[in-house]
Amino acid sequence: MRAYQGHDADSDVESDDAGGFSDVEEHWEEEEIGLEDEAALARFMNPEAASQQQRTLSDIIMERIREKQEAGGMPAIPEDEEGPGMVPGGIKPELVELYKEVGKILRRFTTGKVPKAFKIIPKLENWEDVLFLTDPEGWSPHATYQATRMFVSNLNAKMAQRFMALVLLPHVRRDISDNRRLHHALFQALKKAAYKPDAFYKGLLLPLCQSGTCTLREAVILSSVLTRVSLPMLHSAAALARLAGMAYSGVNSFFIRVLLDKKYALPYRVIDALVDHFLGFRKEERQLPVVWHQSLLTFVQRYKHEIRAEDKQLLHKLIRRQFHYLVTPEVHRELEASRSRGEKSKAGAMEVQARVSSKVTENIRELPPVLLMEED
Repeated sequence: MRAYQGHDADSDVESDDAGGFSDVEEHWEEEEIGLEDEAALARFMNPEAASQQQRTLSDIIMERIREKQEAGGMPAIPEDEEGPGMVPGGIKPELVELYKEVGKILRRFTTGKVPKAFKIIPKLENWEDVLFLTDPEGWSPHATYQATRMFVSNLNAKMAQRFMALVLLPHVRRDISDNRRLHHALFQALKKAAYKPDAFYKGLLLPLCQSGTCTLREAVILSSVLTRVSLPMLHSAAALARLAGMAYSGVNSFFIRVLLDKKYALPYRVIDALVDHFLGFRKEERQLPVVWHQSLLTFVQRYKHEIRAEDKQLLHKLIRRQFHYLVTPEVHRELEASRSRGEKSKAGAMEVQARVSSKVTENIRELPPVLLMEED
């Protein structure tokens, strides 16, 4: 690692283009959800997950520091002394001071110049330790956007996933919790994160659903991001399969519905997993939220011809038990008016049969002339 002795973080800066960032605040239309439906979503929240906190980069680094001190026989660090003031091992003192100064710049950063010392962090082997010195939890939303741009562009998918899970996701959730909305710079950061689709799903969407604490507002905002970005089919199909097999927490239906609305050509294995997901609610006694019925309707509308005939019969039994007066009749109509997987279209079969059974008549006058060979 290169040493920056006598380096002034304020002077070593360069102009940095916004990289497609628009200062015009982007809004999303929040869905109208009634109190009854909100209560229905709350019934599926994991009550034990409320006590679990979102893991951040600081938590990971502090665990490493504690493990090293315990291995060396040093006394444990008091909890009130933990935080950015702690320094991971293997970093020179001048670099520690440099990146602490960089952290102060990022705390008040809005636009313009980003320190060069910050730009080289993604290229370092111990980038997590160095990033910890800048206090990511104190970054401004605009600094978080610039950091997301750099790390998504310069890290591989696995490392970008760690950045999203340990830095970007906690920052987004904290901003939504504090302000009941998401800063437009963080909204743009989420869109930038989609440039690494594998890391986007594994570092943002799936951990949020697996936490069991995803709020209704968080689900609506992240669903809005999904509708605005283009994601490859294979990554989205894998995410749908994971969501279908995951313990249901209510908000999963938001993401399932949005991904189904992208009209991917899904493999049969994913379609069967989604069928099993919905059939798992046949014996559910709790009232299901409207978004669950909407996700079922979207699934049937988009993939009704790829569902097996026996699965359609089971889905008919499901909707007789889980009924919504507006959505369920549409689901029933889609299931009835569609062919099943492996069946041919009735209209196409009738057209072929009509062509075969029709008589072929020839008009002698329309036959082409026959050329005769001249005699020698």
